Amino acid sequence: MKSVALAVEEATPSGIAGAIARLINSGDLAPGDRLPTVRDLATDLGVSPATVSHAWQALAGVGLIVSRGRSGTFVRAERTAWLPPRSRDLAEPQTTVARLDLSTGTPDPLLLPDIGPALSRVSPRAGTANYYDVPVLPELERVLRDSWGYPVQSITVVDGAMDAISRTLDLVLRFGDRVVVENPGFPAIFDLLEHYGVERLPVQLDEHGIVPASLAEALKRSPAAIVLQPRTHNPAGVSMTPDRARELATIIRSTRTAEATVVIEDDHSGEISASTDVSLGRFLPDRVVHVRSFSKSHGPDLRIAAVGGPRELIDRLVARRILGPGWTSRMLQSVLFDLLTDPTTIAGLDLARETYRARQVALNTALAGHGVVMPVPDGINLRLAVDDERNAVVQLAAAGIRVAAGAPFVAAPSTGGDFVRVTAGLVRDDVDSVASLLAAAARA
Repeated sequence: MKSVALAVEEATPSGIAGAIARLINSGDLAPGDRLPTVRDLATDLGVSPATVSHAWQALAGVGLIVSRGRSGTFVRAERTAWLPPRSRDLAEPQTTVARLDLSTGTPDPLLLPDIGPALSRVSPRAGTANYYDVPVLPELERVLRDSWGYPVQSITVVDGAMDAISRTLDLVLRFGDRVVVENPGFPAIFDLLEHYGVERLPVQLDEHGIVPASLAEALKRSPAAIVLQPRTHNPAGVSMTPDRARELATIIRSTRTAEATVVIEDDHSGEISASTDVSLGRFLPDRVVHVRSFSKSHGPDLRIAAVGGPRELIDRLVARRILGPGWTSRMLQSVLFDLLTDPTTIAGLDLARETYRARQVALNTALAGHGVVMPVPDGINLRLAVDDERNAVVQLAAAGIRVAAGAPFVAAPSTGGDFVRVTAGLVRDDVDSVASLLAAAARA
């Protein structure tokens, strides 16, 4: 094993942590290897034990090492097997408490509506006459149709965006099919497609969404489906414009090898987006399945999303659910209906949307002041380009800030460069200090 002390070029917490991270990434330190004690390494480096201890905390915070008490500190082995691979990379670990956790991609809990009043109002009418009632409450369906971005043939309600995407893919994919995905894109989508045994066809993004020429090239390979995020792209923070949607729809419609291709749109954060509602369904209503999740806007634990598309496809989806969960709880549907129609909740959602936008603008402005210039992202996430992804994650962890590494979001590893995803929507204050640390980590 290469000497740890010899690998350290800068004897600071971030310098020590970065050196250890590089040894782990290169394989010089393997899973299960025991690290020097804090005191021994401090002696070798001529620093205080507290300096090494801070480096150890940063490394533990990003999941590279684990303490086993008196047995010592070790390079962490594979963990949390119940999570899919890329989700595991994002979710783990939570072994140290960060001053500011910007890794989650979750909404600010202070900006979510209070569902207590809705629960109290719906309880008298939360009942089901039999197992074969219509799967969507009629009043909720009316509200959803009135707010849908285009005249949709059929709408149902499922248990979150990934449930909708998974169930749609169940209907359109066969082993060995090809699926167009955005690069970068959402890690859970990549894990799901690997589960199906299909080939990913990555397409590139610009500030307006999928690059038309990239999509045209991918469509030559006869994909069974296209999975895209029309607004508040995670992690890129871009939203598709109506003109871009029209251009992409035209390419799909005019491509002979895409005649059977189904478009699946994951509008996971549309309710808190600063951009207007947009969908290829306006131009390709017989080919588009549009998913609208309410997790980011109304609460992740509601586990509820609406899915709309061609009647034949949605009917098949509903029929298959009857043989599994049956339907999404009508009690939860009643809660969602209340939240979507309650004036207080609507006003709170408007405030949340404005607050997230203001936070993105503030952080973007502060980053520019530290030499990092980029367009203002939409939604709650931003994609920060960095010189070295692992070094950036470790350096920020040493400063008490947790961000998500970019690797799980990349569909084609040879493209795109290093980056980290920052949940900018959670930066409530101390914006310039956070921006300074992010900018320094980008150049680490």
